[in-house]
Amino acid sequence: MVWLKLAVCCAIILIAGTRLARYGDAISERTGLGGMWIGLVLIALVTSMPEMVTGISSAVIVGQPDMALGNFWGSCIFNISILAILDIMSRQGPVLSLANKRNILPAIMGIILISFAGLTIIIGDAVTGISIGWLAISSIIIFAGYLFGIRQMFIYDKKHPEAKNEEPAQYAHLSSMRIYGTFVFSALAIVGGGIWLSLIGDEISVTYNLSASFVGSMFLAIGTSLPELVVAITALRMGCIDLAVGDILGANMLNTANIFITDVFYSRGPLLADVSMRNLYTATAVIIMTLLVIAGLKLRMKRKTFGFITWNTLLILVLYLSVSFVLFYY
Repeated sequence: MVWLKLAVCCAIILIAGTRLARYGDAISERTGLGGMWIGLVLIALVTSMPEMVTGISSAVIVGQPDMALGNFWGSCIFNISILAILDIMSRQGPVLSLANKRNILPAIMGIILISFAGLTIIIGDAVTGISIGWLAISSIIIFAGYLFGIRQMFIYDKKHPEAKNEEPAQYAHLSSMRIYGTFVFSALAIVGGGIWLSLIGDEISVTYNLSASFVGSMFLAIGTSLPELVVAITALRMGCIDLAVGDILGANMLNTANIFITDVFYSRGPLLADVSMRNLYTATAVIIMTLLVIAGLKLRMKRKTFGFITWNTLLILVLYLSVSFVLFYY
C-alpha cells in the first residue's frame, strides 16, 4: 500500500511539473527575461518547493532532520544526473556545450554553499552551537550566501547583456491570467505533494527499517525532483537548453539554502547539529558532479565522447549510482 501511495504522490508532482516548462517559457516571453533567469529563479523556486516542504515536514512533523538534509542533497545529485539524461537525449551534440557559459556562475555558487554546510557538519558544535535562539548562525550565512549569489549574477548580467534573438511570439494567444494562474495552481499541487511525500518517506523508513538519510537521499529526493526532470526534458524538446540547465543549477542552490528555511521551523536546535556524518557522502558527490558540469560548460566539446554520452556526464551517472550504493549499505 505504501508503494501505491508513493506512486500516486509522484504522479501528482509529475503532472504539475509538466505545466511548468511551457508556462515558464511563456513568462519568459511575456516579461522579456532570458531562459536562464526564468530557470534559475522562477522555475527553480517552484520546482524546489517539494524539497522545501518535504524537508520542513520531515524535520518538524516527522522529527527526522537526517531525512530532511538527505532529501535536499539527494535531490541535488539526482538533479545533476538529469543533465546526463539530457546529454543522452540531445541530438544536436553535448548538451552542456549548447548551454550558455553564464551557467558556470550558479554552479560555482552551489559548490560554495554546500561546501560551507558540509564543513559546518564536520566542525560540529564549535560552529553549530553559535545560534540566535534555536536558529544557527551558519544557516543564516548559507541563506545570505544564496541571496548574495543571485545578486552578483544579476549584476554580472546587467554588465554583460546577452544578445536576444528576435523571434515571433509563441504565446501571444494565451492570456496573462491563464499563464500565471496555471503556474500558481501547479505550484500549489507540488506543495501538497511534497507534504504527503515526507509522510510516505517516514512510513517507508519504519516499514523496511531503512536509514532516514537513505530514504531522504533516494526515495524522497527522486520524488521531489520529478518536476526538474519533467521541466528539463520538456525544455530540451522546445530547444530551451538554458531554461533546463538554469532550473537544475538554481534548484541545487535553493536546496542548500532550504537548510535555513527548515531551521526556522525546526525548534529543537540547529538543524545541522542533529544530522549524521553520512550526509557528507552526498555533499561530496554533489561538489564533484557540479565540477564535472562546469567542465562541460567550459570545454565546449563538439561531439559526444562515446557516441551517445560525453565522458563527464557518464562520470556523473557513475557517481550517482556509487553514492546510492554507499548510502544503502552504510
